[in-house]
Amino acid sequence: MTKEKGQPQAYGDESYWDNRYSQDVGSFDWYQRYGGLAPLINMYMPKTNNLLMVGCGNAVISEDMVNDGYQTIMNIDISQVVIDAMIEKYKDMPQLQYQRMDVRSLGFKDGEFDSILDKGMFDSLMCGSSAPTSAASMIKEVRRVLKPGGVYMLITYGDPRVRIPHLKSEEAPWEIKLHVLPRPGSKRAHEGTSRPITEPVSLGEDLTLGPTFKLEDPDLHYVYVCIKRGGNAVKRPSGDAKVDIKLCAKSQLISNYEV
Repeated sequence: MTKEKGQPQAYGDESYWDNRYSQDVGSFDWYQRYGGLAPLINMYMPKTNNLLMVGCGNAVISEDMVNDGYQTIMNIDISQVVIDAMIEKYKDMPQLQYQRMDVRSLGFKDGEFDSILDKGMFDSLMCGSSAPTSAASMIKEVRRVLKPGGVYMLITYGDPRVRIPHLKSEEAPWEIKLHVLPRPGSKRAHEGTSRPITEPVSLGEDLTLGPTFKLEDPDLHYVYVCIKRGGNAVKRPSGDAKVDIKLCAKSQLISNYEV
């Protein structure tokens, strides 16, 4: 789908993804493969969890998780084309289920899932039309279908300055932990890091990073571990949550199969 210069891609439209997956018949994992995320997923999501994978696409991460012992993963995507392909591909792997569904309007009951994994789904909506509205609808639905104490793990290019405002609200209070890991193939990945990826990054009381932390780093992925809880509402930070066009451009690089 062709867009005029400066307009967001139609990442929230079913037709965009149907067209894309009709052409891309192979498999592709956005941002990170399971091997890079396994320490975090294993730490926060027990293998007996009833797990939801949002925006599954044609990625193999769910297959890799089953091979690592995960027992039940429901995979959803807005594209019927890719869902049909994945149902056929994994017809002999009963641990994996696939349904065509819009993450902004989930057809699951309240508190149905222990864990929800999002590898690029939120970023996709943030690069589409009506981004703030779509993002708010998604977060509301994600929280609704999570059990109390359940975990929503968001893997994204968005640093806390542009992601926390969407996650932090009176309607959806979370306990939020942040982990940072290098993008596969990046300079940071080759150089290594002294910080284990399982060690959370310290956040301030306002859930932002300190002034010395470099933001908008294209070599980093941010992993927000959002734990559903009750209690007092979290005060919304000042200012409206807006689309970050630079992050959308970085997401487009990844969508062009840069891994």
